[in-house]
Amino acid sequence: MILTDTHTHLYSEEFDQDRHQVIQKAIDAGVSRFFIPSIDSSYTSKMYDLESQFPENIFLMMGLHPTYVKENYLDELAHVEAELEKRKFYAIGEIGIDLFWDKTFLKQQQHAFKQQIQLAKKYNLGINIHCRDAFDETFEVLESEKDEKLFGIFHCFTGNLEQANQAISLGMKLGIGGVSTFKNGKIDQFLNQIDLQHIVLETDSPYLAPVPFRGKRNESSYTLLVAQKLAEIYNVSVEEIAKITTENSKAVFGI
Repeated sequence: MILTDTHTHLYSEEFDQDRHQVIQKAIDAGVSRFFIPSIDSSYTSKMYDLESQFPENIFLMMGLHPTYVKENYLDELAHVEAELEKRKFYAIGEIGIDLFWDKTFLKQQQHAFKQQIQLAKKYNLGINIHCRDAFDETFEVLESEKDEKLFGIFHCFTGNLEQANQAISLGMKLGIGGVSTFKNGKIDQFLNQIDLQHIVLETDSPYLAPVPFRGKRNESSYTLLVAQKLAEIYNVSVEEIAKITTENSKAVFGI
């Protein structure tokens, strides 16, 4: 059984004391594919170090996270472009719009999102979308860029059924993680109305740990707990969830 964590921040400082053990624990749990989103240029070297240590398991994305879109965002976008010219990545991400903490840089976030979608199209890559308190704004940009080259993952999807179907219509898979196990997560109430071909697994570790670890550090090994929850929701085996969601991830990342 091969499980794929399509979104994990394994370079995070929260793993500095036991990173190798955390990764090995995940591999032992059947999670052998880890897709690593970028945040900003300050983490690039950490991502490369991680890849060099686990070249068979770690696959990198490149992008500028919306909450890191600040006064210097054009410099950060230039860094993204420069790295894309140098080497292979498996997606552009995580990119999008986040209005939870601050709305000051909304216009800049919209510009950065749109420009990075266009970079994804240039390199024939999928996108990995971060959306928080910004569904309308995110969909507005996606609709403006809708074509046969637009595809990817709507990371940490927490919307309703209508929004899920809109994301799917725009070429997105839904990234499902620990929120699916929360009593107030709500997505478990309609997920079985969405075909499994549109679903991928993720943890977003070290954030959003699933029950029974909610509130603690999340880990990629907990991808198995998400798979178990989805097996319950869809009334199929965990092995079937692993097989289908890993195949779905291959469709996005090309590997």
